[in-house]
Amino acid sequence: MTGTARAVPRSILYTPALSLERVVKAWSYDADVHLIDLEDSVPPADKPAARAVCRAALEQAPRPQNLAVRINELGSLAALHDLLMLTDSQIRPGIVLMTMVTSADEVDLLRRMLASAGAFPEVYVTVETVEAVTRIDSIAGAADGLVFGSADLAATLGVDIGWEAMQAARQAMAMACARFGTACIDTANYRLAEPAVLTEETTRVRALGFHGKATVHPRELDVINRILRPRPDELALARRVARAVAAADGGIAVLDGNMVGPPFARLARDTVARGDAWTSRFGVCVTGTADGGEA
Repeated sequence: MTGTARAVPRSILYTPALSLERVVKAWSYDADVHLIDLEDSVPPADKPAARAVCRAALEQAPRPQNLAVRINELGSLAALHDLLMLTDSQIRPGIVLMTMVTSADEVDLLRRMLASAGAFPEVYVTVETVEAVTRIDSIAGAADGLVFGSADLAATLGVDIGWEAMQAARQAMAMACARFGTACIDTANYRLAEPAVLTEETTRVRALGFHGKATVHPRELDVINRILRPRPDELALARRVARAVAAADGGIAVLDGNMVGPPFARLARDTVARGDAWTSRFGVCVTGTADGGEA
């Protein structure tokens, strides 16, 4: 990870733009980013009405910078109407999420289209095509964030949506996002009746290097936020590691019986930077002071 840390959402709640009341109600739930969906969750016949709902919601939003809008596939007439609505609106979302992307050129094209109307949102890409996985490096370099789309990818491959079949794509995403400092967000959990699956999956993607997870149900936010949001003990330890290596003149130090050196210090600094960036944008993170210093 290089440069200034990006403020990465740890939880993204998807709400279909089928009802203004439903979209606004979703804002009461504790998600870092609230996404208004114009794509799969909206039937084709309802898309014009959904755009009107989306625009009205944007104009009522208390923090539009933390709203996202998922548009239809670029190149479709539906996407053109989505973009006309977004650029015509006085209030614009902080994030636009692309679907069915196959190359970084699509990301660049969307940026140019939005910029021509004076709109400069973050652009996130749903990784749900074989082409997106095989071209993951260039797409991660072009986008601000990647969101795994397991359902469409599994359907294309003709495989189950389970962990084993999707692990290679997740690993590729994590590697590419780490290289470019891109937000790395996991797919929604589709087994809503099995809470243990959400906990296991969220824990496993965190171990792979993912930063956040999407959900379609507000009851899942507690688990996602608990596992993925910056933790006081994690931030406090990261600061201690950085100080210990600095005290060793950038060499090897021993902290709590464990050897730490420059790679550990780099990870610690990145952890703190990401935590501070998250706190600044998405909310207050309660920091720990177990070591007697600033957390």
